[in-house]
Amino acid sequence: MRGDGRLSHDLLPGEKGPQDACGVFGVWAPGEEVAKLTYFGLYALQHRGQESAGIAVSNGSQILVFKDMGLVSQVFDETSLGSLTGHIAVGHARYSTTGASVWENAQPTFRATANGSIALGHNGNLVNTAELAELVAALPQGPGRATKVAATNDTDLITALLAGQVGDDGGPLSVEEAAARVLPRVKGAFSLVYMDEHTLYAARDPQGIRPLVLGRLERGWVVASETAALDIVGAGFVREIEPGELVAIDEQGVRTTRFATPRPKGCVFEYVYLARPDTDIAGRNVYLSRVEMGRRLAKEAPVEADLVIPTPESGTPAAVGYAEASGIPYGSGLVKNSYVGRTFIQPSQTIRQLGIRLKLNPLKEVIRGKRLVVVDDSIVRGNTQRALVRMLREAGAAEVHVRISSPPVKWPCFFGIDFATRAELIANGMSVAEIGASLGADSLAYISLDAMIEATTIPKDDLCRACFDGQYPMDLPDPELLGKQLLETELAGGADAADALRRP
Repeated sequence: MRGDGRLSHDLLPGEKGPQDACGVFGVWAPGEEVAKLTYFGLYALQHRGQESAGIAVSNGSQILVFKDMGLVSQVFDETSLGSLTGHIAVGHARYSTTGASVWENAQPTFRATANGSIALGHNGNLVNTAELAELVAALPQGPGRATKVAATNDTDLITALLAGQVGDDGGPLSVEEAAARVLPRVKGAFSLVYMDEHTLYAARDPQGIRPLVLGRLERGWVVASETAALDIVGAGFVREIEPGELVAIDEQGVRTTRFATPRPKGCVFEYVYLARPDTDIAGRNVYLSRVEMGRRLAKEAPVEADLVIPTPESGTPAAVGYAEASGIPYGSGLVKNSYVGRTFIQPSQTIRQLGIRLKLNPLKEVIRGKRLVVVDDSIVRGNTQRALVRMLREAGAAEVHVRISSPPVKWPCFFGIDFATRAELIANGMSVAEIGASLGADSLAYISLDAMIEATTIPKDDLCRACFDGQYPMDLPDPELLGKQLLETELAGGADAADALRRP
């Protein structure tokens, strides 16, 4: 089965907007129903990935993995969760950025090791996938050897490398010893939650591009992509997993090591759109950041109007801030159908042509005759905003002024956000005035980069803002060594491209 929750950004059917590369959750809690805790943790992280979901559980002697395509609530039920008994669990909700959206690429990934096994979930995206594939190909024969596998994602390469390490004497290494070797070789964005039979691990890339936090249960510990996932299971926030840090949790407690020097470059788009509004990142609440973006946007791009309305739900906090700072009343001019993205039934061509009304419908009595300020978080291709402007005019709006609480998206992301290609980005090659005319808006304005960053309260140099200014936080390989299908064959029925890459 397949979940079409990727339409969560109020998109037209078939339109592809900004998507994140997954949510991860892990728990070490003897005496607790760890599978159910993980289920609810993933439920809180569903917005980060809706293509597949999985949970791995250890009872101290073996690891069991259950995963499938679809939303968390579609993959698991009482029976499946009841079969996953133990005291350690790792969970994952996936949106694909490397490797196709197929069962073989669902996570957690699993590998046998010389003295047990490992299950791993990954939020992020790597930029040295080809190099890691060569390292996997060079692994000695034995557990962890991956000369031919069905998976075609970067996560499986990390898992294979961790599972396949051997010492200088040819003997097996512990998972922690293997991590000390492997993690410094991994480049890109990675927030990892993984486990062997006895220990829960969490690791974050030296830039800390994707969030990862540590929480405390009464009888255990939790690690998760966002603080909102701690809240749902009743865990208290302890701290963030630091960039370049490896945390291990077992019956001895929590221990930590550094595998790399931290060079913080947290993703600013987490504050703009990706994270839940009730999440805190680097000590800053996401909702407050978005409201402040709206306030600053109102000061930078004022307009005479009668009503400020959001594109629900992503534009709501910024619209609140815009209304506060401008003095223009805030209202709800659009009604959102939250369940469109949950259906497996693809719309017919006729319904497709109705476009955005599948997701949003105007309140004509509120809109009619009004000069509107419509606030949204970002524009990627522009198809959604174009349909929205047309719909508001048909509902009787006198004027439609579009305000965006992030700068123009001009550059692709290689660290876990699946934007359109650069050629498809509407801001690439068009001026703001031209984009506004293309949307059919009376005016269009974006927040400035500096104002958006100031709203987060995070120092500019500690944020990755590459999708806005093209300044990437690390060197990138040649374009042919990047891309979602790097490890896949383009020839139907042909040999596995990942297998070819991995051959010595």
